[in-house]
Amino acid sequence: PQYGLVFDAGSTHTALYIYQWPADKENGTGIVSQVEACTVSGPGISSYADDPAGAGDSLKHCLDKAMKIVPAEQQRETPTYLGATAGMRLLREQNSTKAEQVLAEVSKAIGKYPVDFRGARILTGNEEGSFGWITVNYLLETLVKYSFTGEWTHPPAEVVVGALDLGGASTQITFLPGTTIDDSSTRALLRLYGTNYSIYTHSYLCYGQKQALKMLMASLHQGSPSPQQISHPCYPEGYQENITTADLYNSPCVHAPSTPSPAQVLTVTGTGDPAACSTAIQKLFNFTCGANRTCGFNGVYQPPVRGQFFAFSGLYHSLHFLNLTGGQSLSSVNATIRQFCNSSWEKVQKKFPTMNRTHLRDACAASSYAFTLLLQGYKFNHMTWLNIHFVRQVANIDVGWTLGYMLNLTNMIPSETPQRVIGLQRSNWITATILLAIMLILIFCLLTVMCCQKNSSGYESL
Repeated sequence: PQYGLVFDAGSTHTALYIYQWPADKENGTGIVSQVEACTVSGPGISSYADDPAGAGDSLKHCLDKAMKIVPAEQQRETPTYLGATAGMRLLREQNSTKAEQVLAEVSKAIGKYPVDFRGARILTGNEEGSFGWITVNYLLETLVKYSFTGEWTHPPAEVVVGALDLGGASTQITFLPGTTIDDSSTRALLRLYGTNYSIYTHSYLCYGQKQALKMLMASLHQGSPSPQQISHPCYPEGYQENITTADLYNSPCVHAPSTPSPAQVLTVTGTGDPAACSTAIQKLFNFTCGANRTCGFNGVYQPPVRGQFFAFSGLYHSLHFLNLTGGQSLSSVNATIRQFCNSSWEKVQKKFPTMNRTHLRDACAASSYAFTLLLQGYKFNHMTWLNIHFVRQVANIDVGWTLGYMLNLTNMIPSETPQRVIGLQRSNWITATILLAIMLILIFCLLTVMCCQKNSSGYESL
């Protein structure tokens, strides 16, 4: 087998995916398997803006692990990539020099290993959305399928699925709309296996889960009657913590009303109010659209959602925690989220004793945010909600942009339809089978004759 390595340098953490495929591959689907997914300890590489060398050092554990998996004689031919997403896009907006230094250090660290390193770069939002869409459709074999007759066939466009992705700092929606896309900035043109796809894709920077919850906290702070107190309706009743204004306003996604005192301590108190939580989250979006225009949110053009969708990453994790990824109805999902958001801190701690404290604190806000994003942001309704399939993996491979990125850069998805599979055509198989049968019959007859001759000569000598 051959191997490929892709680092997903996200805003909250980095992961290394190790892929494997047959050396004599055909350009088809379903041939790539995931050998390992190694999570890098520590935060995302954008957090190392003031310590770029630390970003490079953080990757070593997973690289060492990869070197134990990929045979030594194949390491130098193993394509290796690092793609950074919204966390690094935000850092580049804040300080492009620091972003370049971080990329240089991670490149330097990977370059010390005996692999075919092909660069570290920051993906655009549209690339992230498009590669995620390619990944899920490749794994589902909805782009091209190999038939038993030895031919590649194109499934109908209706079976191609959309992709919904939620990271820490951005969220992406990508699908085949079936209509003309009016805004060229939201259109990606792909030619895969001889078919042209005009897909709609858009990435909303700052609307990833971590940044959205930070914007929520800032909004609650700015709306608080007391400048040092924050009542948080999405935190469980009985939860309390102290944060500083420096921590709250340290992101370009969060705009401070004035220059806050960085050392000011704010007391955050959970009130466990589902209705107020939902209202506060909705204030983060602008749901109005211009005249004669369909949109998602914040005035961004979006055609109506169409077909089946696979939702992954944060969308899967935030709802899976509440066991809401099994195709439940919209009303059932809404009721479960509201019930959880009504629980006290003491009650949720008893129910989930091993759960990370921060994740448990954020569970109501995260699930409410995912719900609002899908319904009011992306305009799903009680009918189309059932078309969303929440998944972490397809065919034992983690769903995300990394596989699509590698398939694209290694040219494993050709622009033209693959030729007929090398081998015999169906008619040739039939001919070969008949010839083989005739040969077996002739051999059998020949052996029979030889046996008879041998027996008769034995009788004569006797």
